[in-house]
Amino acid sequence: MAPPLTLTPTPSSLCDLFSGRWVFDSTSRPLYKEGQCREVGQLACGKHGRRDSKYQQWRWQPHGCDLPRFNATALLERLRNKRLMFVGDSLNRSQWASLVCMDFNATIEFYWSPMLVESNCDDPVHHRVDNRIVRVRAIEKHARHWSDVDILVFDSYLWWRQGPKIKVSWGSFTSPDIKYEMMKMPQAYEISLNTWSDWIQVHINRSKTQVFFIGMSSTHERAKDWGGIASHNCFKETEPITKEGYRGSGLNSEMIRVLQRAIDKLRRRGLTVHVLNITQLSEYRKDAHTAIYKPITKNLTRHQIANPATYADCFHWCLPGLPDVWNELLYAYILHN
Repeated sequence: MAPPLTLTPTPSSLCDLFSGRWVFDSTSRPLYKEGQCREVGQLACGKHGRRDSKYQQWRWQPHGCDLPRFNATALLERLRNKRLMFVGDSLNRSQWASLVCMDFNATIEFYWSPMLVESNCDDPVHHRVDNRIVRVRAIEKHARHWSDVDILVFDSYLWWRQGPKIKVSWGSFTSPDIKYEMMKMPQAYEISLNTWSDWIQVHINRSKTQVFFIGMSSTHERAKDWGGIASHNCFKETEPITKEGYRGSGLNSEMIRVLQRAIDKLRRRGLTVHVLNITQLSEYRKDAHTAIYKPITKNLTRHQIANPATYADCFHWCLPGLPDVWNELLYAYILHN
């Protein structure tokens, strides 16, 4: 029997916080205003031309229970004399920005490491490269910055999605005799996660540090998945998907299973990694992507200008928006633990 295609969350209560539905709530949403928080930056879809704001006003409602209402003062008290760090890619950076906006008095850190292990994408600013290269066995350059943190929130998935294979380096990038190998993406991802989990097991202070891993964020590149026109995507979508259990074609089920194995291995070794299984609740939100409402960093062709859907970003999310709910889930776990 094939393994399930969803990550198993660490229970935070008797209620499954990740099974639920989206409820429109213009009274309590958004949790902050776009123009009141500079960290929103490139994810400020309203600033970059989006005219509707309904995407900001949806609240996640678990079946059979309620998410605790976010309280910045309570979180600030929990974080007193502690370090909270997000580690990962641009999606984790958006979650970091969201939490900073939700609790602007707290000191919250972000560390850029999109593959978790070393790669040629490690520069926090200049990381756009055509051919990504990873050192699947090398993590110490990054990990030495994580060892004294009280709450670590990891993610790594989006930047692995560049094709069926990725170039792997078995030596230092500066070594004259460096060797490369083209490796299937899930295999390279698994070796890298094993490198990460081995470091976690050895270096994390289990009596001090809480470790979280954010599940796979959804993409909405094919409107046909939700009954739309085949050539369309998330561009101009203004409503969530309402079909319960909806799953689009954008997720790589093999990579979900790879991550589950890494988490399970750590649990067998006695180290709990809390999985925030955001995948399903994010699957419903075809309306919440940045699409074309973000800074354009490349020259557009006439065809693209005439057809904006061709360059719509259906990977990242507007702020305020979906990442705020991810942080409400994180907040629930921090309170519970």
